[in-house]
Amino acid sequence: MDMPEFENGHKLLHIAMFPWIGMGHVTTFLHLGNELSQRGHRISFLLPMKALVKLDHNHDHSHPIKFHILNVPHVDGLPPGAETCSDIDDNLTEKNPLAVAFDAMSEQVEALLRSLNPDIVFYDFAHWIPRLAAVIGFKTVCYNTVSASCMSYTVVPARRIPKDRMMTAEELAEPPEGYPSSTVVLRGQEGLMMSFICEDYGDVKFDVRMSTALWGCDAIGVRTCSEMEGPMCEYVSRQYGKPVILTGPVLPRVQEEVPLEEKWDTWLSKFDEKSVVYCAFGSQTILQKKQFQEMLLGFEMTGLPFIVAMSKPHGADTIEEALPEGFTERVGGRGVVHGGWVQQTQILNHPSVGCFVSHCGFGSMCESLMSDAQIVAVPQFGDQVLNARLMAAELKVAVEVERGEMGWFSKEDLSNAVKSSVMDVGSDVGEIVRENHAKWKETFVAPKFMDDYIDRFIKQLYHL
Repeated sequence: MDMPEFENGHKLLHIAMFPWIGMGHVTTFLHLGNELSQRGHRISFLLPMKALVKLDHNHDHSHPIKFHILNVPHVDGLPPGAETCSDIDDNLTEKNPLAVAFDAMSEQVEALLRSLNPDIVFYDFAHWIPRLAAVIGFKTVCYNTVSASCMSYTVVPARRIPKDRMMTAEELAEPPEGYPSSTVVLRGQEGLMMSFICEDYGDVKFDVRMSTALWGCDAIGVRTCSEMEGPMCEYVSRQYGKPVILTGPVLPRVQEEVPLEEKWDTWLSKFDEKSVVYCAFGSQTILQKKQFQEMLLGFEMTGLPFIVAMSKPHGADTIEEALPEGFTERVGGRGVVHGGWVQQTQILNHPSVGCFVSHCGFGSMCESLMSDAQIVAVPQFGDQVLNARLMAAELKVAVEVERGEMGWFSKEDLSNAVKSSVMDVGSDVGEIVRENHAKWKETFVAPKFMDDYIDRFIKQLYHL
């Protein structure tokens, strides 16, 4: 029989992780798993095979994480072979069939957890995990991949949507009682959030799913830092009456040792320092073809070199088919539109890159603050709206593109945000953003900043 290993008088923990099967969630859990594994803790990771295949460039293979494969059952509306959010088109269904399949995996998950017998289980959308904890006997952490600002605004008990109707835009625009910010709000962009928070995730509305997940856990984990969102974290803790424990940004260290792919390094190196605009909206953000084309025309209008890494839009079979007429000939060699994955960390830190146009996923926001690339925020839905307000209005480290109520923006608005506010030297807004950005980068890259957060997080896990 194996004897338990100890560190500083504590038995090393066995932690099981079961995130929602969107790749942004899976990779965030994995980055934390890598950090915990580096410190000797045993990590069991539950996920479908397709998600594991997509993880290869994020996995620190020098530290063992045991992956356990789950079968995604077929349910009505789920395309054959679909196992992650990247495999489905959310716009084509009223009810997310992947969420139905996700909940249908509960028996598989229960059997695995009984076999593994972990000390703690980390989860997010699986609101039924606390029920298993009561039967099997483990502690639970509801680990959130979104910002504390988003949690404070949308999933605290006061924000629960009435069961007999959808919340109105006016109600959603009004911050909940005691909310600790006057700037991180939805006013003017309620439409971008309504479809997100009011939608059905399987047989459960999103806000009910998340409130249940948070009420049932032993501790709430958040990938943020108190320097950035301390009052928001305290607010969530008061609302749910339980500890909120922070991991810090948890960015992938393994990327530091991997050089940028030669073809991208060669292309970027053709341009002057800090002159290139890089744009990425994440694998789950798919624009309508008209908006996709308007965005590309906006980059063309800047006159700056640019690289866009984005999924093909709705209504197009390929990226090339979706390009505006004559676009390739007009931009020549100064613009690249790529439909696949790229090494974002390395691109952001390339000397030629000066601006990052982002959908404002929280991981990308933290990642960009560790680079010198200035941030232009173009949130598309859900938590991204509040992240953009946090960065642009509260921390003043980004410029948010002006847009209409439902999130549409013009080529002129995008070009102005990139060029006049961020890239032009001498712009008042640009100078404020650059100065604040530099301060946050100094904080994030300070020696032991990340390590200290993880070490404190582990101590708080022992308190459970």
